[in-house]
Amino acid sequence: MITTPDCLLMPMLASKAAPGLARTLAKTRLRNWGYVHISDDALLVVSELVTNAVAAAPGEEIRFQFSRDVAGVLVAVWDASTARPRARPMVDSARDALDVSEEHWDDNGGRGLPIVAALAVEYGHTPDPSGGKWVWARLKP
Repeated sequence: MITTPDCLLMPMLASKAAPGLARTLAKTRLRNWGYVHISDDALLVVSELVTNAVAAAPGEEIRFQFSRDVAGVLVAVWDASTARPRARPMVDSARDALDVSEEHWDDNGGRGLPIVAALAVEYGHTPDPSGGKWVWARLKP
């Protein structure tokens, strides 16, 4: 990914704490840039992309990039997996339709990429020449 002078590019451990750390760092940047008005959307995109990277490479290094340029705010997350990100088919999310048993608790997800698609002006994934992939989304300020 391309970096800019005020770009945040940070390696972190793919753990349950990573999405919260990334949101905290992004929220501070948005406030410093005067983009508080897009905080809700941007922080949700950050959460979704970092959470997906954690799932793709648990316990390994991931990299979080949060930057801005003339085209908008870029959220990008690298993980070592070469598997393409894919959205699960949308299912009924009514409470009665969810399987909340302990063994199937994590099976109720899969809505992250459609959420990112709805909030971002563009999004995608790019293979990294050094291995792994970047999954990214761009938001308009």
